[in-house]
Amino acid sequence: MSETAQNFIDWLRGTPLRVLIILITSILAQYFGGRTIERAMNRLATADLVLGPGNIVARQKERARTIGGVLAATLKALIWIIATAMVLGEFGFNLGPLIASAGILGVALGLGAQTLVRDILSGIFMLIEDQYGVGDSVDVLEIQGVVEKVGLRVTTVRDKKGTLWYLRNGEILKVGNQSQSG
Repeated sequence: MSETAQNFIDWLRGTPLRVLIILITSILAQYFGGRTIERAMNRLATADLVLGPGNIVARQKERARTIGGVLAATLKALIWIIATAMVLGEFGFNLGPLIASAGILGVALGLGAQTLVRDILSGIFMLIEDQYGVGDSVDVLEIQGVVEKVGLRVTTVRDKKGTLWYLRNGEILKVGNQSQSG
């Protein structure tokens, strides 16, 4: 074997192989992590946690689906941020300044995205506390209507005139729910 071919094989066994291993591991971690989250949320959605009327089961499924989506997106973001940092490290980038810059950028984004964080946190607590769900008749802010979609950041309500309202969860300070009894 020629010296050039041997050098190419040695190079191929180094950084490219390690990058390929990082990418394959990330893809597998995302796949199996997503399946685990999906199975856990399906089990949670079908578990009989609270005895009561049938609409509670439908609401429980909706909450499990929303929480599962958030967990899957968070897992995906974490996996690919770590994989990107590892690949950059394989190519010899100094990650210290990058991590320091990310910290400063994180603080700036955190200050700028306070309403987004407030909306998401309000959405999480709204889901956990089961304040309202899809199909509930609610009185929220100045709007009376039926909840069509519940998300972590936004809730959509259709009023009696047919208008679809998008309400940020962080702005909802009080809710009247005519569909929940006692």
